[in-house]
Amino acid sequence: MKYDIVIVGGGPAGLAAATSAKENGIDRILILERDHELGGILNQCIHNGFGLHTFKEELTGPEYAERFIEKIKALNIEYKLNTMVLDISKDKKVTALNKEDGLFEIEAGSIILAMGCRERSRGALNIPGYRPAGVYSAGTAQRFVNIEGYMPGKEVVILGSGDIGLIMARRMTLEGAKVKVVAELMPYSGGLKRNIVQCLDDFGIPLKLSHTVTKIHGKERVTGVTLAQVDENRKPIEGTEEYYSCDTLLLSVGLIPENELTNNLDVKMVPVTSGPEVNESLETSMEGVFACGNVLHVHDLVDYVTEEAVAAGKNAAKYIHGEYKKGTYIELVGCDGVRYTVPKYINPDNMEDVVTVRFRVGDVYKDSYVSVSFDEKEVIHRKKRVLAPGEMEDVKLKKEDILAQSDLKKITIRIKED
Repeated sequence: MKYDIVIVGGGPAGLAAATSAKENGIDRILILERDHELGGILNQCIHNGFGLHTFKEELTGPEYAERFIEKIKALNIEYKLNTMVLDISKDKKVTALNKEDGLFEIEAGSIILAMGCRERSRGALNIPGYRPAGVYSAGTAQRFVNIEGYMPGKEVVILGSGDIGLIMARRMTLEGAKVKVVAELMPYSGGLKRNIVQCLDDFGIPLKLSHTVTKIHGKERVTGVTLAQVDENRKPIEGTEEYYSCDTLLLSVGLIPENELTNNLDVKMVPVTSGPEVNESLETSMEGVFACGNVLHVHDLVDYVTEEAVAAGKNAAKYIHGEYKKGTYIELVGCDGVRYTVPKYINPDNMEDVVTVRFRVGDVYKDSYVSVSFDEKEVIHRKKRVLAPGEMEDVKLKKEDILAQSDLKKITIRIKED
């Protein structure tokens, strides 16, 4: 089998990339999805708040996914469900497996990585205690409640204040459970401000910052947890322990991009994001292999995933059409509070009139400035009332401004507090 573009993942990123590639003149496109339906994680996100940027209206997750699934079908884009991609070779051969075709290989002109991300598990946290029933990742609990129709428990403690944890605090409450507390290891929440207000404050659920679970009680089923305050080194402070009786502990302790396939390709990776390095076209260090969405870096809004994936699809199409130019790369560097930037490099010859650079900060900053410098010359000095790790930031760089700087080597993005 030969295809111009093979897309690994049929979630929001994969769907948007496929439609974009098709609309940019590519006919032979194949989406490979390991689940039994397209849409990815959106299928279990039945709350609203999606689509405000993309469709200028408020949709639920399944509604947002359905808009793109309808487009995929209308454009006659091929897809295979229940299909696991086992390997991608350096010469762009994709090895996959499903019940109908068995083990098969596809030759791809270009590949778009859109595998999304997974949740960090209890095993990564080293919390003392037995392994009783009642400990779930927040996403697993969300699937049980919203798709399978099961309630994980009635008395709940949530560790971690990422967006899924906050949303599940509200969801469990609406289904009749008592959410006793949300504990967060960091001195700030990892979720969007709107979710803290709508999911915790509106329901009177306490958020304890700089707290963690130090013990899970119960042998067969969770009977309670011990919370303790942590110091600046995130170590529990003796004497601050509090016991909460509960039958369920939900973990919302971070998302990890699904990059096992990427690692096998020997693509250059960014340790901070656990995703690949990409240029302005979202191309990885391997020619013709692009990445977008949560496999690249974890987003807070699906609208931004879509925006990124549309660009990846368009650029993969340009690559297939032979419109891609080789040139000199300018490095983007995040420092002084900026943890990383996407993209990591810009080739002005291939960039659009405006390129959006996304980044996250490493701490909470108030009344500070986002500063962008071309080599040593500051070109952007933008005031921000609040910057927080839970909210993705961006700056827009114009092609004409970059071309106006002769021999530009480095673009630096930093936070200034004066």
